[in-house]
Amino acid sequence: MGTTMQGSLTGKVALVAGATRGAGRAIAVELGRSGATVYATGRTTRDQRSEMNRPETIEETAELVTAAGGTGIPVRVDHLERDEVRALVERIGTEHGRLDVLVNDIWGGDIFLAWDRPLWEQSLDKGLRMLRLGIDTHAITSHYALPLLIGEPGGLVVEMTDGTSEFNAHYRADVGFFYDLVKVAVQRMALAQAAELRPHGATAVAVTPGWLRSEAMLDGFGVTEDTWRDALSSQPHFCISESPAFVGRAIAALAVDPDVARWSGQTLSSGHLAQVYGFTDTDGSRPDAWRYITEVQTTGKPADATGYR
Repeated sequence: MGTTMQGSLTGKVALVAGATRGAGRAIAVELGRSGATVYATGRTTRDQRSEMNRPETIEETAELVTAAGGTGIPVRVDHLERDEVRALVERIGTEHGRLDVLVNDIWGGDIFLAWDRPLWEQSLDKGLRMLRLGIDTHAITSHYALPLLIGEPGGLVVEMTDGTSEFNAHYRADVGFFYDLVKVAVQRMALAQAAELRPHGATAVAVTPGWLRSEAMLDGFGVTEDTWRDALSSQPHFCISESPAFVGRAIAALAVDPDVARWSGQTLSSGHLAQVYGFTDTDGSRPDAWRYITEVQTTGKPADATGYR
């Protein structure tokens, strides 16, 4: 199947925290495609941009959710601000009385990334900002949202990360101390929440996309989603990349799975979930990026996605 079952989340309410662009936007849209009401939060609106200084807005995301068949509700929230997060959850409770899916996709730290530099050569201010953006935001959001989510059994929490448990078991020196710490911490947060939610009939997992063709990534290569293969001349391993819709469909598949608790506490990849649930990327393929990265890219083999998508 290319997409999730239409209408299977009708009557369900989701909060995608960090839905302005990239994976978060696609997750919101795919949950909407399955019929969910989706609160799409972020800091960039048509009136105000975040420090990311990107053009995508939460209003656009909400419109895409509604166009896909769901109900999109944009809410500007800085997830470091406790009062804003508390007010958001209170609003969801007032308007719907329930929260079925929480996706913690808040990030925004890429602009502070320092490639191939040891800790002592990195900016401490920028590094600590990454920790705030990638860890504190998730903890604050879950703190306020989980009491609503456990109101009825069957709730799902998804912590968005980067890298599988196996890949992240080794220090990722290329991205450096702070980025590595954030992404591993998020996986641990999924494990912790899984343990705490289990008695309430709720599930928590971490999910990683592969090499994501986000808006910023496409801009960086000077290509579009339609012309992304033009980037292979400068970065051949980009052949394994995936559209944001791929991980969006992964989250939607988890959200409609009555046996989703089997994954509780685990870190899952879009490529693996595609093989389990049968969905595809927008081009009909099933890129298994982390297996490719481990077996081809990091071993120095020439780029060739044959057998990996």
